[in-house]
Amino acid sequence: MTSATYLRTETLPVDRLTPYPGNAKRGDVGAILASLRKNGQYRGLVVREQPDGALVVLAGNHTRQALAEHGPGDCGTKACGVCHNSPDWLPAARCDVVECDDKTALRVNLADNRTADLGSYDFAGLAELLGTLGDVEGTGYSDQDVQDITALVSLPEEDEPPRGAPERSARAAGDEDGDLDTNPEVFNPVISLRVPHAVFDRWRAALDAHPGQDDGAKLLGLLDEVETARAGAAA
Repeated sequence: MTSATYLRTETLPVDRLTPYPGNAKRGDVGAILASLRKNGQYRGLVVREQPDGALVVLAGNHTRQALAEHGPGDCGTKACGVCHNSPDWLPAARCDVVECDDKTALRVNLADNRTADLGSYDFAGLAELLGTLGDVEGTGYSDQDVQDITALVSLPEEDEPPRGAPERSARAAGDEDGDLDTNPEVFNPVISLRVPHAVFDRWRAALDAHPGQDDGAKLLGLLDEVETARAGAAA
């Protein structure tokens, strides 16, 4: 069997669902639970039914975890989309049950995690969409995120990042005074570079030679050293 075959859709108790072994994704379970409470479970988990009857979650592992964390009964959240404020509610998830072989199961898990990472955003369009809501509860965005996105798309054209490019903070765009206090987890770019071990060891040693509370601060010190050395050589 080289592809997953749909069997049925069924609401299953969370305690019958086994997380995918070795799932490498680390989701924000708190944000997912907040969305579930506000919006309900609008998408089913993809669950593999194995020959021995075991039910393994291929896609939606963190949704399963969020539902489990909600726990049984009325959570006290007004109009909760999970328990519907019923004291009798037991953690359960709507699941699309499939059958497949081991390699297909792994591919489904990897693809579900990775394809979301490969996407990008039209930040102007995102700002417009967020602006149509009275509040952003249950969207995964905070009010600060909305302010950051609005500030980002308001930058002069020459300072704007390319559409769909990795996010950058206002400070990275040249706001030395930090007037646009953006969320670094959302807007700072990530440096990813594969190098030989020997090169990495030299990089690590050079970075650690500078004081700072994190690698970002140490990197600034290293860059200052390089710029000073270049200025001295030019003189």
